[in-house]
Amino acid sequence: MLSLSVEMNAASVNEAVSAPVSVPRSAPGLVELFTGNGKGKTTAALGIALRALGHGLKVHIIFFMKGEFPYGEQTSLTCLPGLSFERFGSLEFVDPLHVKEEEKAQARQALEASRRAVCSGQYDVVVLDEVLVASAWGLVAVEEVAQLVREKPEKLDLVLTGRYADTRLVELADLVTEMKEVKHPYRKGILSRQGIDY
Repeated sequence: MLSLSVEMNAASVNEAVSAPVSVPRSAPGLVELFTGNGKGKTTAALGIALRALGHGLKVHIIFFMKGEFPYGEQTSLTCLPGLSFERFGSLEFVDPLHVKEEEKAQARQALEASRRAVCSGQYDVVVLDEVLVASAWGLVAVEEVAQLVREKPEKLDLVLTGRYADTRLVELADLVTEMKEVKHPYRKGILSRQGIDY
């Protein structure tokens, strides 16, 4: 009898997990910022997105500076109902000392897409991935990002990620987490691993 009870409980849990329930949003949305030189900023933002989807919320992600590179998470995200994303940039990594005009143009397009998403009223959560790096390196103006944060609708959760967070954006955020590198396999010559790091 005990095993039957466990099986029935497992079945009801599986049913609950497989069907997201839309939850009315009474609390105000927050601005959450993940920065620092440690690993895990995008991972944290994707965790928020995944949790939001489980409650029937609508999520949109804008990837700055991550255009054509084959990031594994982007393939997975296409399979999740309730989530959409746009990516901007090229296959090449940006050199902060020699930023190209086409890289600035891509970042400006990403910021405009961000503005449309934030102001559309279609989403509960909007993630601006690597926007902090894009603004720190001058691909987009920090003040434009700050203005977008100030204009966000009250119920929207807005997530910003990337290294080098400007103090103005830190001040505007409701939650700030700094990922601090304590150890990294790169120091031992271990490069980023497909399927784990990208």
